[in-house]
Amino acid sequence: MTPVDARLRQIRMLALLICALSLLVVAVSAWLRLDAAGIGCAPWPECYARLLTADPSPLHYGFARLLHRAVASSALLLTLLLVWRCLRPQPLQPAARYAVLLLLLMLALSALGFASADPRRALVGALNIVGGLGLVTFSWRVAMAAGACAPVSTPVTDPFLRIGVGVLTLAVLMGAWLGATYSAPACPSLPFCEMKAWNLAEGLRALDPFQRLQAAAMPGDAGGTTLHLLHRGSAILSLLLLGGVAARTRWPAARVVAGLLVGVMLLGMVAVASVGSGFELWLIVGHGAAAALLLAAVATLLRR
Repeated sequence: MTPVDARLRQIRMLALLICALSLLVVAVSAWLRLDAAGIGCAPWPECYARLLTADPSPLHYGFARLLHRAVASSALLLTLLLVWRCLRPQPLQPAARYAVLLLLLMLALSALGFASADPRRALVGALNIVGGLGLVTFSWRVAMAAGACAPVSTPVTDPFLRIGVGVLTLAVLMGAWLGATYSAPACPSLPFCEMKAWNLAEGLRALDPFQRLQAAAMPGDAGGTTLHLLHRGSAILSLLLLGGVAARTRWPAARVVAGLLVGVMLLGMVAVASVGSGFELWLIVGHGAAAALLLAAVATLLRR
């Protein structure tokens, strides 16, 4: 084994370890956020998101929060080592580029943590959710660049693939915004939502990134149901587009993406069906963790 091969192997192992730790961070942070919001509390949904009506309380450092801090700190230290191995003695591209982006994202999320104590800041919550998913994706990209899997010959100019990935991105963003705005109870039915009334102004107000939350979106809320329908509609459309790519091309990565997308959607549907029971907390945590794996699979599909 040449020195370069040994270095690439070390980078690959570091990146895979960071990817696993990042996935754990995503799951634990989702559990902390959902547990604090009161998923499954009684009486449902009146008890949900009561933390929005009071001043932010001091953080309780139980086992889950300490685990989150320990895993996130370990991932950061390993990422510093990863960047150093990618850059010295000479940069190994594209692994070095993705490693630096991963480190910058971790530092940004660490800085964002100082603003996360107030749950009424919807934008901060959404950025935390999306940033956590990004940690898994970027660490997996480093592992791929160091040779974790064989190159994929994918014509990314395929319009169905490009549109499907774009629509899937919208679905992920809407899912993060649903969680950050405490809109889970707004649509407890499948496949459609029951709205008391709807108008364009209320729908756009729900998408306002600078809104300061005062209360959770209750069943029938026009803004909350708008978010649910956007999330569900874009997820279904992305499945049709990416599933079509998988059926037409038979690329293994495309099949993995389609399969994971089906799994993510099923977890979301079961969580909606059991809303208010308490069991859906773990289903939603699994929904978020599976979404992180889905985005990593999309990165594999788009690799050139």
